[in-house]
Amino acid sequence: MKVNFSFYYESFEEKPNHILLITVMNPAYPITTDVIHTICSPSGKVLRIVIFKKNGVQAMFDSLEAAERAKQSLNGCDIYSGCCTLKIEFAKPTRLNVYKNDNESWDYTNNSLGGKPPGNDRPALLSEPPRAYGPQGNAPPYDARGPPPYDGGFDDYLPPRGPRGADPYGPPGRDPYGGPAPPERFGRDPYRGDGPPVSPRGPGYGPGGPPPPGGNQQGSVMMAYGLSHEKMNCDKLFNILCLYGNIVRIKFLKSKEGCAMIQMGDPISVERAVSNLNGAVFFDSKLQLGFSKQAYLNDVPQPYTLPDGSPSFKDYMGNRNNRFTNPEAASKNRILPPSKMLHFFNAPFGISEDEMKKYVDVFEEKEATPPSSVKLFTSKNKSERSSSGLIEFNTVSQSLEALALCNHVPIPNPSGKFPYILKLCFSSTGSGGGGGGRGGPRGGY
Repeated sequence: MKVNFSFYYESFEEKPNHILLITVMNPAYPITTDVIHTICSPSGKVLRIVIFKKNGVQAMFDSLEAAERAKQSLNGCDIYSGCCTLKIEFAKPTRLNVYKNDNESWDYTNNSLGGKPPGNDRPALLSEPPRAYGPQGNAPPYDARGPPPYDGGFDDYLPPRGPRGADPYGPPGRDPYGGPAPPERFGRDPYRGDGPPVSPRGPGYGPGGPPPPGGNQQGSVMMAYGLSHEKMNCDKLFNILCLYGNIVRIKFLKSKEGCAMIQMGDPISVERAVSNLNGAVFFDSKLQLGFSKQAYLNDVPQPYTLPDGSPSFKDYMGNRNNRFTNPEAASKNRILPPSKMLHFFNAPFGISEDEMKKYVDVFEEKEATPPSSVKLFTSKNKSERSSSGLIEFNTVSQSLEALALCNHVPIPNPSGKFPYILKLCFSSTGSGGGGGGRGGPRGGY
């Protein structure tokens, strides 16, 4: 069946409803009740789904609150990176009728209508679509006459039409990136399940999704060789790679010492990491990066233990320290190769340069080489909630090691309950300062 999800909307004032009207724009891959249920379920209990031939998709939740959560979190997102963009509105009907359970309609409260209800034994649903679909397959793509909200690829970072993602470098009242935040919970993430759903709050973050139809088939999984077996773990690898894209999962291989697999948010992120980090030397080891033939990383229920006692597998889906969670956040990142200079931000607000030097003790506590110099940026903006500056090391290797060990380390908050989460990235500023500017994330200070 060929479904046209793009149709005309008369302008009307939306009234909140527990039924959502979902339009899928640029639908290059099949849209089924199973797909819709997977992306909507994290927001609340889904009761019924109907895919209409001409009028899009309607999903009925068990409460208005659940529908509002789904509308807020999914509107403007891509089911797969670069395609299948969601436009979500409140529907007009107050009830949704379902007469059979199949790919086009499903009543999750009535199993007598046939079909197998969704279970927890399914593989990751949205990581790789059926190869038969799309312009290069045997079946035609869905009709998509409406223009997608992003002009071009998912790496352009244009302002989104739908996502309401907060500025990750703003003050703590808006988002934990810009001030003190509750402690990060290690281990399983709240978004972790059978497989990651849609790209949260826009492109650049998700299970990697399908390769663009007819395009390069390289995926979002990367191989890393030459890692220090004794000193590296999932979190330390995340602390380095998060500068180049969102991290979905990291798995160290038991059969190959010093080797890990990393699933990033999209193939572009893998390309950025490979081009900037391949050949980097830290912890007396030379890092080698390359694309993996594997489409995605499966969950590892019982990971083995690394030498430092941490698990060999971690899921970072939904982790607040991912920095490319929406186009606005992604545009603030400057993609740079490793250098001796690190830009730090989200340090306690109002501290002096001497006080900041005291915080340098955290590098020694984490067994990193202390920086050779510290420079604190001054700001006249009274709305600032955190401090930023530069720290310089004697070698690039020391800088990389400090990034692995101290990125996202908690800093005590002198005036609050929750600590600040110190954030680091490479800077383009030379050791003498001056013309290079801050060299860290753009804006948000």
